Order: sequence, then C-alpha cells, then structure tokens
Amino acid sequence: MASEASRVKVGIVGYGYAGRAFHSYLVGLADGLELAAISTRDSERRAQAETQQGVRTYEQPSELFNNPDIDLIVLATPHSTHRDLTVEALDAGKHVVVDKVMALTVRECDDMIAAAERTGKLLSVFHNRRWDGDYLTVKQAIESGILGRPLNIEGGIYGYGTPRSWRGIREQMGGILYDWGAHLVDQALLLGGSPVEWVQAVSQFEHPETDIESWARCQIRFRNGLMYAVEITNRARLGKPRWYVMGEKGTLVKEGLDPQEAAMNRKEIEKARWPEEHRARVQTEIEGMVMNLTLDTIPGDWRKFYQNIADVLLKGEELAVKPEQVRRAVAVLEAARRSADTGRRIEFGEDGLPKE
Repeated sequence: MASEASRVKVGIVGYGYAGRAFHSYLVGLADGLELAAISTRDSERRAQAETQQGVRTYEQPSELFNNPDIDLIVLATPHSTHRDLTVEALDAGKHVVVDKVMALTVRECDDMIAAAERTGKLLSVFHNRRWDGDYLTVKQAIESGILGRPLNIEGGIYGYGTPRSWRGIREQMGGILYDWGAHLVDQALLLGGSPVEWVQAVSQFEHPETDIESWARCQIRFRNGLMYAVEITNRARLGKPRWYVMGEKGTLVKEGLDPQEAAMNRKEIEKARWPEEHRARVQTEIEGMVMNLTLDTIPGDWRKFYQNIADVLLKGEELAVKPEQVRRAVAVLEAARRSADTGRRIEFGEDGLPKE
C-alpha cells in the first residue's frame, strides 16, 4: 500500500449513481488514491455522502476546488457541465478525471485539453469499459486473426425504460448515444484500425415526456473498409447479441453484459464472473476446414482505470485513457447527432474531424 504521504487525495463532484456507486468505490480500491471530499448541491446527498464515505462535503464545486489538500477532482455531473467544471478545476491546480462522455462537442474537448496543457495537470476520461471482459475477448479474437480481416462489426445496448432526471433532457445529456453510446464509440475507434471515413445515423423519439431519443443507430465507415454499427435503445423488451463480428474467414457472436457492475453494487467487484452460456461463439475456417469454437471470456477489471491514474501521478507511468483519444469519439458522436437531425451522411476529413 502507498504511504499516507504519497497518497493522492481525491474529491468527487456529484453524488448521484455514478459518483456514489462507481467513482467513490473504485477510487477506494486504487493503491495510492484516497477519497477525501465530495461536493453535491443536494443536501440529502451530502448527508448520505458523509454517512457512507466519512468524508468532508461541500455544497459548491468551487469550494472543493479551493481546498489545497485535494489533488485530483473527479467529475460525475451532467454532460453539459463537463467543459466548464473541468477548466475551472484545472485552473485551480487540480488533476481531473471526467466521467464519460468527455463533453458534448469537439470544441468543448479542445478547451479542456488546452487547459490541461496550460496548467500541466492530468486530464483523463472515465472509460472503464475498455476493461470490459466482452470487449477484451472480441479484441483478442480480432487480433489473433481467427476471424480474418474484420468486415462488419455491430454492437448494441438494449433496454426498456424512460430516461429520468437530467438524462431525460437533451440539452444536458446530448442524446441517447452520449451515454452508453460513448463507450461503444470509444471501443469502435479502438477496434477500427484506421481513420473514420464517414458517419451516418438515424433515430426515433417515442417518449413524449422527454426529448431524448428512444432508439438510435450510428453507422461508422472506416477508411480500411470496415463497417461498424452502434445501436442504443430504451424501448426493447428483448435485446440482440452484445457483439456481432463478421470477418473474411469467420464470424463471432457474443451475448451478455459485463457482470462487474452488479458485483460492484454489492461492493465485491473482485467476484464478478461471466456465465458459461455467455462465452463467445465462433464459426471460422482453419486450414480449409470449417470449425465451431467457443471462446472463454477474458475477465475484465474496472479497477485498472483508477490504478492507472494513481500510477501516472505517483510513478510517472503512461496514461491509459488520453483525452486526445476520447476527443475522436466525441467527434463521431457530434457527427451522429448532426446526421440524425439532418438525414445526411457526415464525411470526415484527414484531420479526423467532421467536414463542415
């Protein structure tokens, strides 16, 4: 364990589900990090945080930013606040981890990255699902060559319900693709293997009480010819496979969601286990013979995100989730929203950004 003197003291802004279940818990598991304070404008949540976490609480984020004992700020707040709070925290001399989605626009991302460069402080984005077992298994299968060159990848999240609180307000949320979709697009760009050529999206609005989409599908074409579809809905009683990967030689299908969230909510993330029936199924050709294979799921580990943050700050290790990488995902999300609103395909330039 890191000594008291070498611990990075962490303050979290926001104590909704993300701040309470994800960040406060995972920060506490990282060697070298210490949860020291929480800020939330909700008085009941402040009382809850004091009881559950035993830390000092603040009503305003600025009060937390002005605490000289806090080294790292974690932002678990509505998406529309990420840019301003990140810049404010960085200018106050704090390192910053911002929950996904990084921001609503590329311009906001650029402001955040510029502030990090100006202040010399760390900036990262909580893309914990780079450590999902399903993603790691698919990534390994592609890299092994067992499927041949990837031709078409589809990934989706299918649920049923109505968006609540700020997640039901497009101005604050950004749209249905800006929540789970931020993870899926991040994974798409990591698997894509080349720059984005164009993005086209379609959507439906079936919740009269909110302006958030009930369904959206974003098609990404990469310059190497790979077609990649991301689909999100909150109107599906039954879902599709989490992954469908078609390659030149073989096809992979994988069901299920990573079990870490359920285990995390029981405060025992280390006990997360994938069920046998959710192993990936592959049909492929090996040495001229068509074969059916079952792939064991690589265990995921969300704890690695905050352990990396600690190791960057205390040991000088390389940052795993770089803001410049995540900026590319926001460019795709911004293009998808524009495409769905206008019905047009959005072409991307050599700079990796949507053309005007």
